[in-house]
Amino acid sequence: MEQFVNQPKTKRGQKTLENIVRAAEELFFEKGYHATSIIDITNEADIALGTFYIYFKDKYSLYKYLLMIYSHDIRKAISVDIKKSHSRYEAEKIGLRAFLQYIRDNKHVYNIIWESLYIDKNLFVEYYENFAQRYIKGLVDAQGKGEVVDVDPMILSYFLMGVSNFIGLKYVMFDEENEDFDQVVDKVMEILEAGMFLKK
Repeated sequence: MEQFVNQPKTKRGQKTLENIVRAAEELFFEKGYHATSIIDITNEADIALGTFYIYFKDKYSLYKYLLMIYSHDIRKAISVDIKKSHSRYEAEKIGLRAFLQYIRDNKHVYNIIWESLYIDKNLFVEYYENFAQRYIKGLVDAQGKGEVVDVDPMILSYFLMGVSNFIGLKYVMFDEENEDFDQVVDKVMEILEAGMFLKK
């Protein structure tokens, strides 16, 4: 794995790294990547400019580190909850609910991840391709057990990722009141189970 950060070896160093990450998140969310300078980040983190370079070689490395954290945290939030599931149907339902809750708790993540398309398209592609590859493994396993129809797992993974992302946009980012996720997830699962078209 490419090294984005020099990991600290002390608790004090870990706290400093966390302050840098927190400051970058806030500024990237409020101002965007390109409008945020390293000096902005160090001022927000209340550290010397030189301290930044102990951990990161540049702002781009810090941004890639954030994307890696988000990918890990989202997958962890989902995987912890879907351990309770006993079928692929339950896993999809619980996973969608966990994803929506994660986004509600971390709204800045949408902005920062999607801005990668304008910072470096390869970052955006890599983020979702890696996510899809992990998704495919679970879908193929479910297909082997006869739980999921025999369709292209790559297309299915992107279909389901698209559902999650845009349902999240609607019910977290557009409608910022506390929408009842359980009702939303139930409706999504009804559509997935029944299909879009009437049977002739």
